[in-house]
Amino acid sequence: MTTREWRLRQEPGLPLRLAAAVLLLGSRLLTRVARRLGTCKGQGPSTMPLYEFHAEAGAPEGALYVDGQLVGHLPGISRL
Repeated sequence: MTTREWRLRQEPGLPLRLAAAVLLLGSRLLTRVARRLGTCKGQGPSTMPLYEFHAEAGAPEGALYVDGQLVGHLPGISRL
């Protein structure tokens, strides 16, 4: 009897636990991919993205926001 066969006989639930661990890992990876794809496409085809630009005193200079998320800065630009 090999070590592997002995281990499977000693722990009969091991194959099921290994299968469950693999399925959980796959589920986590697919969830991450789905979240990334969902945020890339926006909120849906029926809504337009909301653009905001801030260049007034007290705000980050030249900050450009899309749907409330900071996209970048436009240095030297005071208004759009």
